[in-house]
Amino acid sequence: MTDDWKQQLDALHAGLVRRDDPAAWVREADAVDASQRYPHIALRGPVFGIASQDPEAGPNWRMVTPAADGTPQQARDGLNSHLWFRAKDDTDDRDVRRELLDAVAVLERDPVNELKVLGVRYRVVRCDEFTRIGTDGLEPPRPTDAEARDASWEGLHHTESLDEGFVLDPGRDDGLFAGAMKLSLRTLAYSDSRFPADVRADSEQAATDYPDIALLPVGFGVAERRGKGWRPRGVLMPTPHDARRMLHSAMTETWPELHEFDQDEKDTYAKAAEELKTAARVNDVHVDDRLFRICRIERAIRMGPDGPEPPRPTDQDQYTPEKIHPTMDLDGTLHYDD
Repeated sequence: MTDDWKQQLDALHAGLVRRDDPAAWVREADAVDASQRYPHIALRGPVFGIASQDPEAGPNWRMVTPAADGTPQQARDGLNSHLWFRAKDDTDDRDVRRELLDAVAVLERDPVNELKVLGVRYRVVRCDEFTRIGTDGLEPPRPTDAEARDASWEGLHHTESLDEGFVLDPGRDDGLFAGAMKLSLRTLAYSDSRFPADVRADSEQAATDYPDIALLPVGFGVAERRGKGWRPRGVLMPTPHDARRMLHSAMTETWPELHEFDQDEKDTYAKAAEELKTAARVNDVHVDDRLFRICRIERAIRMGPDGPEPPRPTDQDQYTPEKIHPTMDLDGTLHYDD
């Protein structure tokens, strides 16, 4: 351990003692218990989002879109939409709209990872997504993980992502155990032979070029056990309840239609969904020979002297940039025939 990191961990510990915060101590005890029950880390692969650095708000980078996209191009499309809607809804100034639309035109044409627009730097950022794993599989939510304020199961429901506006600060006091986690992740690189040599080389270089670690808010998802492995079944959600509701919706609406369930299958999944709904914060759902688990997902972004890590040369895209919104003129009028 370097003296710098030892000093940081000592400072975190001293701060925890000084605060005399019972809730913080419970969270730390919860984290220690989880590390013993789920001692290994399973990488789920990279995800991508957009961060920005606005000189008027200070030197820190902040998340603009959630780090939840599977490819860099999906994140670029998110930036495309962000800037396009700003041009459409947030200004009547022709010069401002021109600069925003010029940036949109670049994103429609080129797979760029950084743009400067109206004095603000925007960057596609790369994030490693991982879960803890133990003898019984992936780690479920912890007792101290915050639940949704709206714990309903029916009707319209939208929980805001905790990523948007989140400050990427490696020095943030995330707690003593999280500080130790950031320390361990600094030297993490893909080393398994299942990764191609160029991917391993990129990973090792990233540990040198972007040595610091910023942790994003914890998320939650649904995973299905397949043999000895686990397969993600859905998108990242901000709370355990949102993940449970996503699984409920999948079992009662999405999967029956997508997989053309017969009536017996519909009844079986509907029964499991009802048990999920009526149980108190259940995390495992068994349907015939299938096991679905609400799991806890952590994410880390590497940081360097110039900010967060962008996509690596070996990160794959499934498609190229394209026009995704109607043409807008400098008065804000949309032209659908262009």
